[in-house]
Amino acid sequence: MSRKLIAGNWKMNMTRAEGVALASELAARLKAASPAGFDMLVCPPATLVAPVADALAGTALAVGGQDCSAHDKGAHTGDTSAAMLKDLGAGFVLVGHSERRTDHKETDAEVAAKAEAAWRHGLVAVICIGETEAERDAGKTLAVCSTQLAGSIPAGATSANTVIAYEPVWAIGTGRTPTAADVAEVHAHIRKELAGKVDNPAATRVLYGGSVKPSNAAELMAVANVDGALVGGASLKADDFWGIAAAV
Repeated sequence: MSRKLIAGNWKMNMTRAEGVALASELAARLKAASPAGFDMLVCPPATLVAPVADALAGTALAVGGQDCSAHDKGAHTGDTSAAMLKDLGAGFVLVGHSERRTDHKETDAEVAAKAEAAWRHGLVAVICIGETEAERDAGKTLAVCSTQLAGSIPAGATSANTVIAYEPVWAIGTGRTPTAADVAEVHAHIRKELAGKVDNPAATRVLYGGSVKPSNAAELMAVANVDGALVGGASLKADDFWGIAAAV
């Protein structure tokens, strides 16, 4: 069994003071719980990667970016490269989050290019996939996940450089969650689909995301093939985020 990863996506939230305070509180709780039975990651907005990474130096709490460019440098105004994130202290980066796929029309090919950029600079790529409500209602959940996995995972993926995060789009920030049986079905399908796409499918961490909270975390984290959580809103409060981790 893979060691579970509890990851927080802060999205476009937090000032410097707020972010450093939250990260420091989580790091203190993680130290007090040592040895913890899980890994923990926070992904602040790009403006906070450096101060949060500085605050967490020497702790067990990892830092990641929320996105990276497929390019290493150049005329790409507003973008942040994987090399820049690495330089600031990040060890992970989310790629292909549904909000990026929707708001910025990112394609599977673009997500794969970003994952490759992450690997080039020593970052672990957390590749996000998931179906919309319309796709789910049409019975296309597994097909959509298969297509996104096939197009978003570049050649050279390993259990060390890649994490998969399944987030049903209709469950993100809505308070709605699939049943444990629904999650089990999709995660089992993802595990099967990883064969031939990563070097060690059994050891590749597959996270669940979408309205994860302390009250449902224990049930979701106990589902077969669920190797942790990608948490949105609940990761902005220390008690809630820690409550999810403690459920492991």
